[in-house]
Amino acid sequence: MSGSVAPKAIQAIRERAGVSHAVFANFLNVKAKRVSEWERGEKKPSGPSLRLLSLVKTKGLEAIT
Repeated sequence: MSGSVAPKAIQAIRERAGVSHAVFANFLNVKAKRVSEWERGEKKPSGPSLRLLSLVKTKGLEAIT
C-alpha cells in the first residue's frame, strides 16, 4: 500500500471485516470519528494507522487482534 488509501477502500476494508466504526477504530487505536473522517475523505490515515490498514487489507482483521 502506498502513501495513502482511498476513502472507499477504507470503508471496504472495514465492511469486509464486518465491524462498526467504533470496533474498527479500537483495533487501529484511533477514535471512531477518525475512521468516519477517513471514509468521507476529510482526513487521511498516516503512520501506524496506515500500516495497520495495510495489514488488515491483506491479511484480515485477525492479523492485528
